[in-house]
Amino acid sequence: MPENTSTTIEESAATTPAAPGGVTKGTQDKPERVASMWSDARRDLMRNWVFLVSAVLILFLLVMAVFPQLFTSGDPYAKGFCDLSNSVVPPSGAHWFGYDIQGCDIYTRTVYGTRNSIIVGVLTSVLTALVGGVLGMVAGLRGGWMDVLVSRFTEIWFAIPTMLGGLLVLAMLGTGNVVTVSLIMAVLGWPQLFRIMRGSVITNKQNDYVMAARALGAGGWRIAMRHILPNALAPVIVVTTINLGVYIAAEAAFSYLGIGVQSPNISWGLMISDGQDRFLSSPHMVLFPSLFLSITVLAFIMLGEAVRDALDPKLR
Repeated sequence: MPENTSTTIEESAATTPAAPGGVTKGTQDKPERVASMWSDARRDLMRNWVFLVSAVLILFLLVMAVFPQLFTSGDPYAKGFCDLSNSVVPPSGAHWFGYDIQGCDIYTRTVYGTRNSIIVGVLTSVLTALVGGVLGMVAGLRGGWMDVLVSRFTEIWFAIPTMLGGLLVLAMLGTGNVVTVSLIMAVLGWPQLFRIMRGSVITNKQNDYVMAARALGAGGWRIAMRHILPNALAPVIVVTTINLGVYIAAEAAFSYLGIGVQSPNISWGLMISDGQDRFLSSPHMVLFPSLFLSITVLAFIMLGEAVRDALDPKLR
């Protein structure tokens, strides 16, 4: 009897399929999830209602900027679009936002004005992130005389306020457009990203995993691209996202003062400037472009705050 029992057990074990590594199929554990800062941040963002609301608003604005024809059948650049007989006509069911002093449909102009505002914000943010990020990466990695030289050069630019410097340069140029405004703000705004990237690189350069990679023989380029840069980018991404809204508001301010985007181009700031003299009698001329501007700036700032909370482990 004991002999038969032993044989049965052995046959059963022989016929049971084994999982790789000698673990029986029925008892094999599920593979563990590989955690990383970016995967954790992505999950946190998907559960954050602030991020979801701001992302939906920004997606809506991006579609409006790229395809304004989906939101209005009018064309503000077409001949005969403005009719003086409709000057300062208030909003109605047929024309939701009313007309401006030139008899132009404000809704159509507001929709088409989204493009210039978004382009200025995105272009300026990308340029500042590239210039400031690259210089900050080089200064933080190389250190020594290179760090001192670039840091002292950056401090010179910090002495020039972005808004005041932009006002002076644009006033000297006399005319402005999307590219000009973006370049001027990028030239004056990159030092902020430089200091953030430099500090982040210096901090990450002293971490244990970087020292371990260096001890294992990894080259400087591999350590910089594989270990330091991905971890140093987080604060730069956060500030760049928030700055998108700031630069959109700055472009509106320049256009409002008459030194930013000029006619026949359309800008929310320019529309607000055109309607300021009739704000008490025809507030709709200022209200609707101001509302779109406020929502856009708020959406990008909310997005940046949500990304910051997700990427900063101390805030979890």
